[in-house]
Formats: sequence, C-alpha cells, structure tokens
Amino acid sequence: MKKASTNTTEPDIPELKREQLGKGVRGKYFKRYSHGSNVVVLQPDIHKAFPTSEAVNKALASVLAFAQEAQGLTARPAPRPARKRLPA
Repeated sequence: MKKASTNTTEPDIPELKREQLGKGVRGKYFKRYSHGSNVVVLQPDIHKAFPTSEAVNKALASVLAFAQEAQGLTARPAPRPARKRLPA
C-alpha cells in the first residue's frame, strides 16, 4: 500500500494573527541557553587586539603556561626529615 503524498501546493496550516498567539514570556529559555552556551563577550579594545578565536586561545595558552611555570619556581621545597643524632 502506497503512502499518500505530503507535498501540496497550498499549506493546510492556517495563518494566525499576533493576537491569536497569546502573550510571550521574556527570558523563558535564558537559563537553559546560558548553561549550554560558551559565548564570551569581549570588550571592544580586547576584540581589536584578538580578532579571532585562534588568537584568543593562543594568548590564553601562553598565559596559562607562564603561570604554571612561575608557580613551579615559587613553590617551597618539602621539609627535610629530622636527622637522628648519634650518641657521643
């Protein structure tokens, strides 16, 4: 048995007017969007210095590498265990 064709020249869906749609809710999906999004807004002067995502990633990677290297330089050495004294 063949399926009926769904292609029609006239849509069967009636046009609705704005009044028929009801009142919209502002920010209805904002929380869900903000959790699933990784968009960062840059200041205009920062955007001029780093116009592409590759430039931003490269700069942040170098800052991270420098911070990790500097942290290793300033770390305190582990305390040495106390020596046992020999009886005199």
